[in-house]
Amino acid sequence: MTRPVPPSRSDFAFFHPLRVRWSEVDPQGIVFNPNYLMYADVALTEFWRELGIDYADMPRAHGVDTFMVNAQVDYFGSALFDDEIEIGVRTEHLGRSSLVLAFAVFRGGDGLVSGSLTYVFATTGPERTPTPIPDDIRARLGGG
Repeated sequence: MTRPVPPSRSDFAFFHPLRVRWSEVDPQGIVFNPNYLMYADVALTEFWRELGIDYADMPRAHGVDTFMVNAQVDYFGSALFDDEIEIGVRTEHLGRSSLVLAFAVFRGGDGLVSGSLTYVFATTGPERTPTPIPDDIRARLGGG
């Protein structure tokens, strides 16, 4: 198995800054691993906002919602309490009804974490049937 390489800032155009809070670290002051997915989720919300996508309005405006079906994370370093970090987000792949977003966490020029999040667009009813990504959302995500 080939070891992944640390992320590069040049792979991302969008960044969201955060400061590591005490509640996110273990007794040694190191960010507890699952919190990197929370950081990615916060940055994803800001990424969509920057693109003009109103996630909260998607069910009403388009009759669709998104559901995460896969999360993958590689760790290269650790953020510490009170570090100023930036989370990069970009569209990695657009399928018919799925979307893969790449994310990475940086402290200065150091790539600490990289990963991907896969979402499926689906109807909002109880059956949650996969459905094509709405054209205007696809265009904003870079697939138009």
